[in-house]
Amino acid sequence: MSRADQIFISNCRDILTNGVWDTNMQVRPHWEDGEPAHTIKKFGIVNRYDLQKEFPILTIRRTYWKSAVDELLWIWQKKSNNIKDLRGHIWDSWADENGSIGKAYGYQLGVKHIYPEGEFDQVDRVIYDLKNNPASRRIMTNIYNFEDLHEMGLYPCAYSMTFNVSGNKLNAILNQRSQDMLTASNWNVVQYAVLVYMMAQATGFEPGELVHVIADAHIYDRHVALVKEIIAREPLEAPKFEIDTSVKDFYDFTRDSFKLNDYKYHEFNEKIPVAI
Repeated sequence: MSRADQIFISNCRDILTNGVWDTNMQVRPHWEDGEPAHTIKKFGIVNRYDLQKEFPILTIRRTYWKSAVDELLWIWQKKSNNIKDLRGHIWDSWADENGSIGKAYGYQLGVKHIYPEGEFDQVDRVIYDLKNNPASRRIMTNIYNFEDLHEMGLYPCAYSMTFNVSGNKLNAILNQRSQDMLTASNWNVVQYAVLVYMMAQATGFEPGELVHVIADAHIYDRHVALVKEIIAREPLEAPKFEIDTSVKDFYDFTRDSFKLNDYKYHEFNEKIPVAI
């Protein structure tokens, strides 16, 4: 039984049973028809995934993990803020007429900063420290730049990664201010699990634990019935994750550097409305 399924089911049941509705508040998100998109939420959810034991992907519903990897590479390798550099269309609603999402996500990771050791952007600084100073407790990225928020198409949801080496294991904490449980929860977990694998291999470590901290974990009003249907299913066995071990440079990984062997999942063909 997939551990990721167990965690997701537990989170959603907790939200639906003990969560708080925001229907008495004015909210920013809205549906395509203009109606406000209200949620039921829990504050402060923390999930732990041991990447040595299994790859954290849902089986009670298919996660389009290759598309998730595409977005990860768009942000962390290309450091792009233009949807023309992305295969999918998940960012279309937040892009301008030129395809830009403003000074958000990949843009922030690509900004160079001055350090005593030289000039690095945030990704290259992480790689440098993991190779040269793995005992450091300062290995992190943060794309929630208050100075640039007014020029972002969407404020970053998953905004910070903290990397920590324990023995030969590379662990990481993903901090997320907001999480749409149905549309994006496992999507983000899969992305950052893959990122830990990439960083570990590129810097000489084994992947360890991914800790996911969610400030506002919510289910939208129009998603409640769909979530109840999904979490009533019986989880299947987790698939086996495979990474191309010949790749040693972080920037040489591609979407084809990864495989999921024997990924079985329950079909789910309902159209999911997306709040914007």
